[in-house]
Amino acid sequence: MTEATITIEDVNGIKVVHIGGQLDESNIDEKVKDIYKVVEETPKGLSLIFELENLEYMNSKSIGYLTDLYGKITETGGKVAIASAKPNIVDILQVVGLTQLIQTFDTLEAAKMGLQATATAESAPAAPVEPTPAPAAPVEPTPAPAAPVEPTPAPAAPVEPTPAPVAPA
Repeated sequence: MTEATITIEDVNGIKVVHIGGQLDESNIDEKVKDIYKVVEETPKGLSLIFELENLEYMNSKSIGYLTDLYGKITETGGKVAIASAKPNIVDILQVVGLTQLIQTFDTLEAAKMGLQATATAESAPAAPVEPTPAPAAPVEPTPAPAAPVEPTPAPAAPVEPTPAPVAPA
């Protein structure tokens, strides 16, 4: 069994948490304390990357801590990312749905750029919004033209019956 290691460094204002070895019931409670300390010392806007390149195994309790840390950081306006996780770790994170919450990057550099881009986009002033023109007044539908009407022929004048000739008696 490989001993779990956690080291934390500050890289241009982003806290990078390097996690290696195997996080399990025997060591997770002790190892995670340093990460919580960093979160508590940075009350707002913490950017933190979990760099998991050397992580071989994590148990369900480790996933619970990761989820809790994500919640604590994001509720104060911070950002969290995962970088360099091995395929077996990515599979675990996908199964439990963490990859839908936490941005996951193939490399540490990509994660740094991703968090910096997110921070830059959020701090940039909003683009001016063009006023939306008022909707036009509703237009009453124009009735369709009537179909041409064939002139109705005038009724024929009544014809007086012609009396039949009477034979002389």
